[in-house]
Amino acid sequence: MTAPHSRSGRQVWAAVRLMLVATVVLGLLYPLVITGIAQVIAPGRADGSLVHAGGRVVGSALIGQAFTDSQGNPLPQYFQSRPSVSGYDGKASGGTNLGPNSARLAQQIQDRRAAVAAFDGVAPTDVPPDAVTASASGLDPGISPAYAAIQVDRVARERGVPAERVTALVGQATVGRDAGFIGAPFVNVLELNLALDRAFP
Repeated sequence: MTAPHSRSGRQVWAAVRLMLVATVVLGLLYPLVITGIAQVIAPGRADGSLVHAGGRVVGSALIGQAFTDSQGNPLPQYFQSRPSVSGYDGKASGGTNLGPNSARLAQQIQDRRAAVAAFDGVAPTDVPPDAVTASASGLDPGISPAYAAIQVDRVARERGVPAERVTALVGQATVGRDAGFIGAPFVNVLELNLALDRAFP
């Protein structure tokens, strides 16, 4: 008859061996294999969809960023992104968690709507929702075509170019629905602003 303590010792050792094998396979081998496959199939995406300009990394096509001066004021010659609670910090991604009945959220939206309307020279009623509300992640790289449209005249004026040429660049930076019917079209702000700098330096 096997002693109980001997049997439990074997069970513990079997559990430890299983944990070590799982750690090596799932924690080391599997990630390395998937990373290798991703590097072969889609190296740009595997590396974070980094965007380069002037020989340096200027951002990611997947993460929003601010286009502001050193004091945090929006630069009028650039299209502006959605508001971000985290300040576009990938390490602090998240929303405010304020509900639809929150007086604080209502005040934030009202203040943002007034600021955007004044900055872009439009009526408050013309300001689309994504111009005044942050996304759940706070890192959305895109804005709606409607938000881009109200910024065209300001950007064109600041760069001294016809609005039609800026509108054409907006169209080129617009990403359609996935598979033609999933999601909503959006304008990638970073890619649009880089296109502006290339076209109108």
